[in-house]
Amino acid sequence: MNKKQKKVLRRIILATSLVVILELLPIQEAFAFILYLIPYLIIGYDILIKAWKGIRNKQVFDENFLMAIATVGAIALGIYRVLNGEMAEGLENGREGVAVMLFYQIGELFQSYAVGKSRRNISELMDIRPDYANIENENGKLQQVDPDEVEIGSIIIVQPGEKIPIDGVIIEGSTTLNTSALTGESLPREAKAGDEVISGCINTTGVLKIRTIREFGESTVSKILELVENASSRKSKSENFISKFAKYYTPAVCYGAVALALLPPVFRMLVMSAGPEWGIWVLRALTFLVISCPCALVISIPLSFFAGIGGASNAGVLVKGSNYLETFAQTKYVVFDKTGTLTQGVFEVSKIVSEQMEETKLIEYAALVESYSTHPISKSLQKAYGKKCDLSRVTSVEEISGNGVTALVDGIAVAAGNEKLMYKLGIKSKEVYESGTVVHMAVNGSYVGYILIADKLKPTAKEAIKVLKKAGIKKTVMLTGDRAETAKEVARELGIDEVYSELLPADKVSKVEELLQHKGEKEKLAFVGDGINDAPVLSRADIGIAMGALGSDAAIEAADIVLMDDDPLKIAKAIKISRKCIRIVYQNIYFAIGIKVLCLALGAVGIANMWVAIFADVGVMVLAVLNAIRALNVKNV
Repeated sequence: MNKKQKKVLRRIILATSLVVILELLPIQEAFAFILYLIPYLIIGYDILIKAWKGIRNKQVFDENFLMAIATVGAIALGIYRVLNGEMAEGLENGREGVAVMLFYQIGELFQSYAVGKSRRNISELMDIRPDYANIENENGKLQQVDPDEVEIGSIIIVQPGEKIPIDGVIIEGSTTLNTSALTGESLPREAKAGDEVISGCINTTGVLKIRTIREFGESTVSKILELVENASSRKSKSENFISKFAKYYTPAVCYGAVALALLPPVFRMLVMSAGPEWGIWVLRALTFLVISCPCALVISIPLSFFAGIGGASNAGVLVKGSNYLETFAQTKYVVFDKTGTLTQGVFEVSKIVSEQMEETKLIEYAALVESYSTHPISKSLQKAYGKKCDLSRVTSVEEISGNGVTALVDGIAVAAGNEKLMYKLGIKSKEVYESGTVVHMAVNGSYVGYILIADKLKPTAKEAIKVLKKAGIKKTVMLTGDRAETAKEVARELGIDEVYSELLPADKVSKVEELLQHKGEKEKLAFVGDGINDAPVLSRADIGIAMGALGSDAAIEAADIVLMDDDPLKIAKAIKISRKCIRIVYQNIYFAIGIKVLCLALGAVGIANMWVAIFADVGVMVLAVLNAIRALNVKNV
């Protein structure tokens, strides 16, 4: 418990002790009534102050106002009855006023503790912000500095047990990294000199020297924390509904309570010519107010989404807002990019077919012409070349999106790309029917052969498609710029329903728009991608899902949900988490409103007294909060 919660707990204990003493001591009823004001003020003074501030700020209708008016009204009614000689009834009203405030504060303390606990759980799950970075000073000793102060290109030292504070490249040392805080998986990852490492990982074994490649504000850890912190600002339809509901509901019940206090007595006097029974109807109106407090809804709905986002973060799935969590629960169509999403994106040259030159020369030309590209295919060509590319030999580089690259290598025109590039250059290419990515090569306008590059499926890709279908996904689709033969082979092996190949980035957007037009009104479409060319499609889909570990910054920025370990199996888990969260939200809405309506009706006709009212109010709130916290538990979804 924090200091504020402990202070409230001490007040609850003190007030409860005084009430018990007053109940046990044989005190005259009128004097006992006065003494009951002491525990009332001890336990309720802050609520009265908040209610008064709300009135002054013209924000009258909140739970503090309801509690204040109900308890002050009960005590005022008690004073009236005591002055009229109804000692026992007056004392009972005083007890009710104290009990309402006491149980309300107990409920608020429980709610505060529950929310605090869920926040602490999420903070622990996302405790990845480094407190410092180690740099060597002039004397060769380590000096701890704020990560914000470290510039790009600086050398930092990360010792065993420390978090990597900033994204960078290892220049010295090797280690095993614990990435569980980022990915939700405890599987260690080996890292050595030359490997790129991201902030938030824990260095478990060796000492590392790392050259930073980003500022701290642009590092992975900062972006993750920013996503989680900003998630609560993007409210779901359910949360907006509750906000609007409370805005109109609270004034309505206040006016309803006034009508309940005034209309029946006036009706008895004017129509029935009977006694007005003001005391009975005022007490019912006050009971009506206590029951009407919408705490359970106002507290539990945002808490449910907050817990759902926290639970997803624990599983390595970052959801940028509760609105996305709600939309994701309605997903019925999942569209995948291929490379880096369903496949590992680890390309290897599997075959070289040369027609007019030696294979070594062909791969040399291919590596050089692609030397400025960061695409996985380009890296595989450079790896197959086996030498460091001399960039001074390459000029006039032109990358044609979705086609390939042209450049001058040693002054010779070289083109490397797919059939579309060859057609565009007016060069007749050879038809290849083998599975894999084909890089056709042309030198000085003549076709000289092709290089076949194979990509491997991710180990969990097939299971991911299977689990998605079990989760109720109607259709899975794959969009790729790869050849038709390769795309069909991958789709067949994974069990994907539809496949569209040889697509440019703009074609992917058009295809997603076409799929969006054919789905049901309440059905949602999710697109999963990882590359910079997937950013427009991620933005266009109802839900964009990016691969966070290997995915590009542009894809992560455009996406609504980020998978931190690039595991497509997490998509099904994320859907299940979102659906569980939404189930809990609607359970709380139906339960809270149902109990409120029932108790309001019973209170209006006099069946539910003030004691039942406060137990109903606090009890509903406690049960709703407990139910909301279930969204944190995602182990068995």
